[in-house]
Amino acid sequence: MTAEFQLDARLKADTHQLAAWPLCEVLMMNDAHYPWFILVPRVAAVTELYQLSQTERQQLDRESVYLGQTLMQLFQGDKLNIAALGNVVVQLHIHHIVRFQNDPAWPAPVWGKHPAQPIDDVTMTARMQLLQASLEPDWSSMA
Repeated sequence: MTAEFQLDARLKADTHQLAAWPLCEVLMMNDAHYPWFILVPRVAAVTELYQLSQTERQQLDRESVYLGQTLMQLFQGDKLNIAALGNVVVQLHIHHIVRFQNDPAWPAPVWGKHPAQPIDDVTMTARMQLLQASLEPDWSSMA
């Protein structure tokens, strides 16, 4: 990790910062349609997974698996979509989107289906309360 890391301006504008884990920033997409979270490794100038060191990839895997399991337990989704596209925002970031058979885009991918609907205060508070205990895991016990 380096002090040169800066979160992409578009990610900053489209998300709410939730936590800083050992490798990644944990962000929540400002879209009420889906429980949508993003991990962004705090490594400068990285656009692809293979550019991370082996240690960083292992930590990213731990954080991604933890986030995915936690989201599915908390939100009881039908499917978890995980993707690292980077066609618009090139900074490496991994989407974790809880999907439901009755969500607005099901069964298609969420990208380009519906304009984002900003999260209202009630939904934000509910999601934050649901996630609060899960945002600070004991990473030393997950080695």
